[in-house]
This record gives sequence, structure tokens and C-alpha cells, in this order.
Amino acid sequence: MKQNVLTRYRVMSYITAVWLLVFTGFIVAKYGFDTGDTTAVSQIHGVLFIVYVIFAFDLGSKARWPFGKLLWVLAAGCIPGAAFFVEKGITREITPLIERDEEDGAPAGEGSKTVPQP
Repeated sequence: MKQNVLTRYRVMSYITAVWLLVFTGFIVAKYGFDTGDTTAVSQIHGVLFIVYVIFAFDLGSKARWPFGKLLWVLAAGCIPGAAFFVEKGITREITPLIERDEEDGAPAGEGSKTVPQP
């Protein structure tokens, strides 16, 4: 696994989390105080969330997460503020895998597989 896979996930995690908080604020303003419109903010968050799902799925497939864990990471993009905490845990978990692959000199796309030399 390469560092850029984790970096893409981390960047989209933060961006999606911030936009979800902004969207939540707009929802509170619209329905709590009868002001504002949520159309533009909801559409922006929707597009960002789709990109987040793609990057999280890419990271999860390369890290070989079980389906339940992948669902938890994807759900974190739907819970305001959760992505900030989940991202930290995922980074702690994935960083050693990246370092191990870099030490092993694994070719791109090979992940953490090592082939014994004859």
C-alpha cells in the first residue's frame, strides 16, 4: 500500500466532515429558525461524500478490511463529527502497514504480499 492512498482518504475525510457540519448548521437554521436554503450545501456535501466513499473503499480494499469495518468507516461520513475521530484511528492502523510495505520494497499494487526468493 502506498502513502497516497491514505492521504487521499484523510483529506476527503476532513473535507467531508467539515461540509457535513456546515450542512448540519444549515439544516438547524432552516428548520429551527425558518431561515436559509440547504440546496447548494446539500449538493456539495453529496458530491464530496461520493468521493469520500470511493477513497474509503479503495483504502479498505487495499487494507483488506472486513465488510463491517468498511461500513463503519463509511457511516462515519454520515455522522457529524465522527469522521474526525475515525480518521485518527484508521491512520494509526494503516501507517504501520505502509511503513512495512516501504521497508519490504513491495511493488505498486502488491500490498503487503511478499514472495519468497528461490
